[in-house]
Amino acid sequence: MLFDQIERELDLSERHLIVLKTVVEKGPIGILKLAEETGMPTHKVRYSLRVLEQEQLIKPSIQGAIAGPAVEKFLKGFEKDMARLQEMTETILRIGRSI
Repeated sequence: MLFDQIERELDLSERHLIVLKTVVEKGPIGILKLAEETGMPTHKVRYSLRVLEQEQLIKPSIQGAIAGPAVEKFLKGFEKDMARLQEMTETILRIGRSI
């Protein structure tokens, strides 16, 4: 209800991160191999690849997806971004507990 959209976005973000991790570790890698490695259906892998490519976190190559130019910057800010989200979650939790 109130948090359904947030939950969907977190699920999607988790999927994108799993695909990114696999590309970084095993790239170049194609869609079928990514689907096999991650256990995700190919249509979900394809969507995640599209999103990751738009963010320049991966890029296509003849052999398959490889890490993109923005991966290093993304990883440098990852802990800070996650800490910010955790703070927001803790604030929401405090508010909810106070009701």
